[in-house]
Amino acid sequence: MNKYKKLAISLVCDALGYVSFVFPPFDIVWAPLAGYLMTKLYKGRTGKIAGAIVFIEEAMPFLDIVPTFTLMWLYSYVFKTEETVIEV
Repeated sequence: MNKYKKLAISLVCDALGYVSFVFPPFDIVWAPLAGYLMTKLYKGRTGKIAGAIVFIEEAMPFLDIVPTFTLMWLYSYVFKTEETVIEV
């Protein structure tokens, strides 16, 4: 998937997280769904860790302000350096 498409999906998912400020019971559905979506958008160990973090963040009251999906996109495509594997 294109990295800018992932950014758009991440922004939409973060916006969906703000719905709970207006309709608090939305977190009951959104928290597990957000964790699942995070693991599907970002593969590997970092995706699983981010999935757990977003689940906890969305389930806890008043932490929905944190844009976890966008932060994960920034980590994946801006701050993370590519690791090189040296084969011997």
